[in-house]
Amino acid sequence: MFAGLSTLAVIVALGAPLAPLPFAAGPAAAGIGDPLVSYADIVAADKPAVVTVTTEMVRPAAGRDQSGPQGTPPEEFFRRFFGENGPFPGLPGMPGGREGQAPEDAPHGRALGSGFIVSTDGYVVTNNHVVEGATKITVSLDDGRELPATLVGTDAKSDIAVLKVAAEDSLPTVRWGDSDALRTGDPVLAIGDPFGIGTTVTAGIVSARGRDLHSGPYDDFIQVDAAINHGNSGGPLVDARGEVVGINTAIYSPNGGNVGVGFAIPAAHAQQVVAKIIEHGTIEHGFIGVTIQPVDDQIAGAIGLDRAAGALVASVQPSSPAEAAGVQVGDVVLKVNGADVATPKDLSRAIADLAPGDQAALVVLRGGEETDLDINVGRMEGEEAAAASQDAGPGVAVADLGLSVQTLSAADGQALGLPDGTQGAIVARVEPGSEAADKGLREGDVILSVNQAPVATAEDVAAAIEKAKDKHREAALLLVARGQDRSFVAIPFHVG
Repeated sequence: MFAGLSTLAVIVALGAPLAPLPFAAGPAAAGIGDPLVSYADIVAADKPAVVTVTTEMVRPAAGRDQSGPQGTPPEEFFRRFFGENGPFPGLPGMPGGREGQAPEDAPHGRALGSGFIVSTDGYVVTNNHVVEGATKITVSLDDGRELPATLVGTDAKSDIAVLKVAAEDSLPTVRWGDSDALRTGDPVLAIGDPFGIGTTVTAGIVSARGRDLHSGPYDDFIQVDAAINHGNSGGPLVDARGEVVGINTAIYSPNGGNVGVGFAIPAAHAQQVVAKIIEHGTIEHGFIGVTIQPVDDQIAGAIGLDRAAGALVASVQPSSPAEAAGVQVGDVVLKVNGADVATPKDLSRAIADLAPGDQAALVVLRGGEETDLDINVGRMEGEEAAAASQDAGPGVAVADLGLSVQTLSAADGQALGLPDGTQGAIVARVEPGSEAADKGLREGDVILSVNQAPVATAEDVAAAIEKAKDKHREAALLLVARGQDRSFVAIPFHVG
């Protein structure tokens, strides 16, 4: 709320010629540094279970929206990569490609994606954005068969969908792997049907873990440099054992094509979602009704935490499960059901993974003491489980922060759109170059609490600052209201 490319060095080691080595007999025999490594055994085992997913849909009258997740504009380059973002069903003139895609002004459109079979009786996993809005879904098997598919269920927040096809025989499958065991630098293969030219395999490594694309509470993507293009979406990312460790779902690209930066949903999360969809046909995420923000070093110092960790509660939604359980603004959530909460994302994912009616046992830090709270998790209903946030007279000077404040009047509160009865101090002036200015405070902001203690007047603010200094705190933690937003801001005391 407030506030080039690295040079690549290629080193060639010169020495005695290497003795000829045999091709690896299988993935277990291949080392990362071995020459002439072949992934043929992995591909032979997994490729029969990888499918092409084609959909038909009705085009919106005003044309299709080319934006990315949650309205991300194309210029931000986070592109979903299936047929409606590129030529379908193939690139005209490309060997193996097919002509005849529908013109842009046609009332019906077609889209292309990939998927993989996870059960011999025909359950297929793909991305939600591949099948979203589809009126007809067809799955093409590796052996050439085309089967009509029914949509079992989807989870838009995870971008996962499950399809079902019926076949006369038992279908080939791929196994789920352990994505939690993946390390940066591990080799991976991406399998799918780019541009509709047919099943294609590309190799690379895990470039990074835990990438956040700001598309939802589950952003924990695996970043890979294996070539991924339009049509790969929904296909499997497999490890050196041939097991699925991710679902290819997004690319970072200035031109819509592969530039070596792709993202996959970790199998550890995807497998749970798929199992719930197969069992229930749908999935509901938990909701407790709080807005949270990170705890940085200055906030930690202001509230007496020995390290920057946890999720700081900035607001509690009225009549929410959190309010009913006694969660208060200023609480720092440290654990959920025994698991540590290092960042707000940890809390968001933990709550969203729960079903309505489940219990969430929270450990919160309040006033320097740990408190246990039990929350009866509610239904999300379109809300995030825990949303990560972001001209007056001179008044009372707070020189240690570089600002002046005045007691908030009822008229001020009404003019600022604050709830009736809101008490606090309105920021009347911010000194240029001050600590408050550096933290983004501005005139008209309203200070509701200082170091987690509510303030009703400007004098309360000044007194709270003096109290914090007497306790040898390095910063003051302010709860600031700006319009409908609430955010904690840790402002270091002026030195000098």
